[in-house]
Amino acid sequence: MPTDARYERLDALRGVAIVWMVIFHFCFDLNYFGFFTPKYRFTVDPLWTVQRTCIVTLFLFCAGLSQAVALQLGQTNARFWRRWAQIAACAVLVSIGSAIMFPNSWISFGVLHGIVVMLVLVRLLSPLGRWLWLLGLLAIGLPLLWRHEVFNGPALRWIGLVTRKPVTEDYVPVLPWLGVMLWGLAAGREVLARAPGLLQGALPAATRPLAVLGRWSLSFYMLHQPILIGALTAWMALRR
Repeated sequence: MPTDARYERLDALRGVAIVWMVIFHFCFDLNYFGFFTPKYRFTVDPLWTVQRTCIVTLFLFCAGLSQAVALQLGQTNARFWRRWAQIAACAVLVSIGSAIMFPNSWISFGVLHGIVVMLVLVRLLSPLGRWLWLLGLLAIGLPLLWRHEVFNGPALRWIGLVTRKPVTEDYVPVLPWLGVMLWGLAAGREVLARAPGLLQGALPAATRPLAVLGRWSLSFYMLHQPILIGALTAWMALRR
C-alpha cells in the first residue's frame, strides 16, 4: 500500500474536531470583543471547559490514530521529521501571535507545542504494543494522583504535574494528554488489525467536506483564528 494512501474516515473524524474547534473559537472571539452580555468565563464555565476538553481529546486521539496508520504504512523517519518540523514551526508562530494579542497570557505550551513533544514520545514508545494501553492509563492518572510545586515554574510546567494552572490562553501539557495520544495509537492498531474499514471505508457524499478539512487540519488550525478575528474587527469598524 502506498505511504500516501488516505484514510478518509479518519480525515473526516479530524474534520469534526476542526469544525467544533472553529465554532468554539468563534464564540470565544465574540465573547472577547464584547458581543455577549454578560461575558462568559471561558476558563471556569463548564459549558466551555468541558467542550475544550472534548475538542483537545478528539484532536489528540486522532493524532494517535494517524500515527498507527503512518507506522503501518511504513512512514520513513525523514517524512516523520518533516511533518514534525512543520508542526513545531506553527507552534512557534502561535506563541508569537498570542504574545502580540495576549501579552499577559500568551501561549507558551499549547496544543501544538504538546503535539510536538508527544509525537516524539509516541514514536519512541510505539514498539511496546499492548502495553500502550497501560502507559496511557498511567499518563492520564499520574497528574490526578501526584503533583508538586516544583513543576509550576516555566521550565517544568510543560510536563503537567503542576499544582496550579499557568496564566495562559492555551495549556496542553504532556501529562495527562500523552495518555490520550497513546490510546489513539493503541486503538488504531487494533482497528487496523481487526476492522480497517472503520478508518478506510468510503464516505457519504455529505461528509466528504469534513475529510478535506481533516486532510488540511494544520493549515485550517493556523488560519481560522486570524480570519475570524480579522472579520470581527472589520465588522466592528464598519459598525462604527
